[in-house]
Amino acid sequence: MENLGLRDFYRGRRVLVTGHTGFKGAWLCWWLKELGAEVSGFALAPEDARGNLFRLSGLGKEMRSLEGDLGDAAAVREALGVLRPELVVHLAAQAFVLPSYDDPVGTFRANTQGTVHLLDACRREASVRAVLVATSDKCYDPAAGPGPHAEGDVLGGRDPYAASKAMAELAAASFRTSFYAPAGVGLATARAGNVVGGGDFGARRLLPDLVESAAAGRPVALRHPGATRPWQHVLDALRGYLTLLMRLRGDPARHSGAYNFGPGPAAGELTVREVAETFIAALGRGSVTVDPAPAEGREAETLRLDPAKAARELGWSCRLSMREAVESAARWYAGHLADPQGARDRTLAEIRAHMEGA
Repeated sequence: MENLGLRDFYRGRRVLVTGHTGFKGAWLCWWLKELGAEVSGFALAPEDARGNLFRLSGLGKEMRSLEGDLGDAAAVREALGVLRPELVVHLAAQAFVLPSYDDPVGTFRANTQGTVHLLDACRREASVRAVLVATSDKCYDPAAGPGPHAEGDVLGGRDPYAASKAMAELAAASFRTSFYAPAGVGLATARAGNVVGGGDFGARRLLPDLVESAAAGRPVALRHPGATRPWQHVLDALRGYLTLLMRLRGDPARHSGAYNFGPGPAAGELTVREVAETFIAALGRGSVTVDPAPAEGREAETLRLDPAKAARELGWSCRLSMREAVESAARWYAGHLADPQGARDRTLAEIRAHMEGA
């Protein structure tokens, strides 16, 4: 029934995805195409230092793709005027904690100023009826402890990445109250936990590092082996986004606001070491060591989310356990190592299986 509802809703609708050349963006665009949506994207050129799902899967040949910088307000307004979307999913971001220390100005420009530019352009484009902004589980004030954090908890951020996402949340709340709600346009934010899945080739990311190191026959040095995160499969998070956006379009007054997407307390926790060991066992190769001198204090040791609101209002929950999510990702990468040209078929097969509840 959920599958039919998404198909019926998205078929023929114009959907703009920012950051479509990234990991989550590429998965979302393939899923939207599978649902029959008219998909377009606005993003920087795809990075491909060690791979890129957008390019590997040939997605650029099957959707309208505009290259541009969300830091350029005029370019964002022009793109909205050309594409005239009904629905917007904002995924474009500098998405990593450690690089935010290397380039804090660029991180705030991308994650905060870029979000403001998009929200301002969307409010001026009459075709737009609902906007979903993806932020992060890291937007909560670390002084409040490890959680589980609910949507009403205090926002904040010790590192530039977390702070930039908290600021994006505040900007969205301001635009919602000042412009979107009076116009009857839906605006929601999605705070997802750590997402895993095939096709992630980001720098200094656990699973991509494990794949690259396994292929090269060397171990990965874990920075914080005892750290825990709300791990979830990319398709579980994106199913939450798709469901929220559908409800947001139908009833903006009810569904505008912030939503957590992550595994609930009953899912338990996995440490970084346990995730790595689960992935290596499923992949069939690889090894790890422990970094003897990690950068202390730069990444939180524990993060937890409370997804009760999404369960209550959207009927959403993770279908895959944390271990199943990691094992699913390992199978995608094993297929990639054996056949790099099969990224499109592997990705679509996983989407179709997930839609069927498999």
